[in-house]
Amino acid sequence: MLLLALGAAAQAQGLAKPVVTTERVRAELLAHAPEGVAPGKPVWLGLQIAHQPEWHTYWKNPGDSGLPTQLEWKLPAGLLAGEIQWPVPVKIPIGTLANYGYEGTVLLPVPLEVAPDFKPSPLAQEIDVRLKASWLVCRKECIPEEGEFAIKLPIRGSTAGHAQAFEAAFAAQPRPVITTRGEYIPNSTAQVADGALDIRVQGLPVSARGKKLEFFPETPEVIETAGAWTQEWKGAVWTARVPLSAQRSASPDVMPVVVAAGREGWRAELKVAGTWPKAAAPATVSPALEQALRNNAANTAAPAKPGIGLLAALAGALLGGLILNLMPCVFPVLAIKMVGFASHSGDMRARRVSGLAYTAGVVLSFLALGGVMLALRAAGEQLGWGFQLQSPLVIAALAALFTLIALNLSGVFGFGALLPSSVASMEMKHPISNAFLSGVLAVAIASPCTAPFMGASLGLAVTLPAVQALAVFACLGLGMALPYLAASLVPAAARWLPRPGAWMDVFRKLMAFPMFATVAWLVWVLGQQSGIDGAGALLALLVAMSLLVWTLTLRGRARVALSGIAALGLAALAWAAVPELVQPPAPSQQAARADTGWQPWSQAKVEQYVAAGQPVFVDFTAAWCVTCQYNKKTTLADRQVIDGLKRHNVALLRADWTRRDPAITAALSSLGRSGVPVYVFYKKGSPPVVLSEVLGVEEVLSVVSQL
Repeated sequence: MLLLALGAAAQAQGLAKPVVTTERVRAELLAHAPEGVAPGKPVWLGLQIAHQPEWHTYWKNPGDSGLPTQLEWKLPAGLLAGEIQWPVPVKIPIGTLANYGYEGTVLLPVPLEVAPDFKPSPLAQEIDVRLKASWLVCRKECIPEEGEFAIKLPIRGSTAGHAQAFEAAFAAQPRPVITTRGEYIPNSTAQVADGALDIRVQGLPVSARGKKLEFFPETPEVIETAGAWTQEWKGAVWTARVPLSAQRSASPDVMPVVVAAGREGWRAELKVAGTWPKAAAPATVSPALEQALRNNAANTAAPAKPGIGLLAALAGALLGGLILNLMPCVFPVLAIKMVGFASHSGDMRARRVSGLAYTAGVVLSFLALGGVMLALRAAGEQLGWGFQLQSPLVIAALAALFTLIALNLSGVFGFGALLPSSVASMEMKHPISNAFLSGVLAVAIASPCTAPFMGASLGLAVTLPAVQALAVFACLGLGMALPYLAASLVPAAARWLPRPGAWMDVFRKLMAFPMFATVAWLVWVLGQQSGIDGAGALLALLVAMSLLVWTLTLRGRARVALSGIAALGLAALAWAAVPELVQPPAPSQQAARADTGWQPWSQAKVEQYVAAGQPVFVDFTAAWCVTCQYNKKTTLADRQVIDGLKRHNVALLRADWTRRDPAITAALSSLGRSGVPVYVFYKKGSPPVVLSEVLGVEEVLSVVSQL
């Protein structure tokens, strides 16, 4: 488990830098402190986003779809980051909808408050500023992106190198409407009447009078963003009639708005008079579903929680762990149990000890995985169940380990021939360590998939206090180990086992092939994560490692010479191959393996289809989840299911969680789940319908018939 924990930690720690570049944007963390960092002095930070042509990100109210950019700061004690000072947005029409956002280059400035008692170390010359940012960038499609940024801000010197960019951002911010005497006017109004807002804004500058203005409410989901609205100047007062949204989700008494002429804007707070009409139930997206859009769910409203208590979660975890033994994802590791059980077929005491050791390995492994996941989530990482297999390096390490196990079972080498005599003798004196480690390996491979009753329990576990959450993980491990534990403790089980003999050697070698099958599966998983070049690099490493192991079984000078050459070759190959392992597959390879009829998932697509009245079916899946692949090849490939989905015009979206994706993690969390597989139907005006983990044809057709 140390290997898995280290792999997860390495995966979670990105290399923070001032600039993050993707195919769609260039994002840079900027600072502006012309008088240094001291109480009462102006200090500004900001994220500058330069968009590729036709791409855009979103304002604080994104409009009909989208998400505003989220900023999470990590600052030294005594420093506090304020809210984003949003520049005036532009309206971005999308068919019959409209969004509010930014194109080209935009800087989102944030004021930095320095506490009066801020006293850095006398030796400190600068402070570390770190930022974790997430944004949704859209063209016709939408891509959730994120980045981790870091800069060093001089304490006493001036940081004014980006003064021009900040001055432009300040100039683009909306100014409060004022009277001719320079007083702020709070009495601009909005009257609710006949399904619309009649708006009056006073105090706009003379330069704006007579111009056609754009209208941007800061409160989302109140007006028809792309609706037909009228405006008129009545002397110095700007008036407009704006239709209310049929899916209005707010009824504010005071409604802050921005009116703009081009990139110049003014902010007013409208006092709302009249009686709001009864708001319709949201039909486009529920609050829990909207949260799934957010890359950093930690700073948003709490996700929907499953409606079960702790005792039900513990029972569900125990039952789910028990059923996990019947799931396809456990089949590759059954050989580990069977070899250990057969080796103690004639010794009741040894079998009992082995069963207890195996149970300890399973339970402690589940606790370790759960503890690492909870710790990383508490640190702000969006991780879910099965996170260890989202790292290509962990996949490669497991493939190497299972190759060694297979070579050992097949008789190519014995661990006693490779290990120092003292270690080998210790292994012989303490064979229960093998049973313990077999439990660890079983969890490493089998845990990523979720069995029935596991999903809700795991979803609740990540929201519970640490002690209660770990109790859920412990019950999950106990349930998985229970059949083997019971068989090892019940004397009657011995009658079902053949007596020790020569068959055990044949059986041991036979069990090497499920291990090789597990390696083949792991190579395939890595191919999904890193492409054909990554899979080829891993295969080359496994061949080189096997050669090295074989040379170590030789005797005399041949062993020294050949093993030295093999070790150097393996080291050189690893140096060249590791970069291939961690690279994502080329776009052409991703397109080549796309399933006909299925589209890549994004929350924006879910919103767009549902808003248009088209039902959506989402398959939350991963290449390392064998249950997911089983469902894909059976139920989801069934002709009745395919025809039913087509007949009801269901949009098919596939959320691939093979590599870590915070947006998918947040979407799962909003559904009360923490792992895959998860299958969900979305329909306008209805809550999401979550199906069972082991998908059945009748279950899918039953839901489809109600669409």
